[in-house]
Amino acid sequence: MSNVSKSVAVKRIYEDASRADGVRVLVDRLWPRGLTKEKAAIKFWLRDLAPSDELRQWFHAHPDGWRMFRKRYLKELVGPEASAAVEQLHHLAMGKRQVTLLYASRNDDHNNATVLKELIEGMPKPPSSVGRGALGRGWVRIAKRL
Repeated sequence: MSNVSKSVAVKRIYEDASRADGVRVLVDRLWPRGLTKEKAAIKFWLRDLAPSDELRQWFHAHPDGWRMFRKRYLKELVGPEASAAVEQLHHLAMGKRQVTLLYASRNDDHNNATVLKELIEGMPKPPSSVGRGALGRGWVRIAKRL
């Protein structure tokens, strides 16, 4: 059972913000086209949680490769910058407010925010340290069980 006190929601950034969203966290590397900061109403922009440009472009060219994208993305999340951002996201999710992960992709079912939601909700506690050796194996095992 997870220590996450409220559920983590996933929402497209172009949908209107609502009070029910709680803490709105953008998890894309690039700012969404045509959207002002006021309209986005984000509290945090965690760019380091986004997939690499290479992986994002690969998935765009291979939309049927969801399982491979997910596997590669989880491997990217064990890097030093990404693991620190995952730890920050986990602490937000352990708070008393709802957390909504925001993405720009047109694919509502297969995007990086859905992977992050599964990862955070399956994480029993925040990571004890940052780094490839300390985090990689455990997080990938958690994600595979989901």
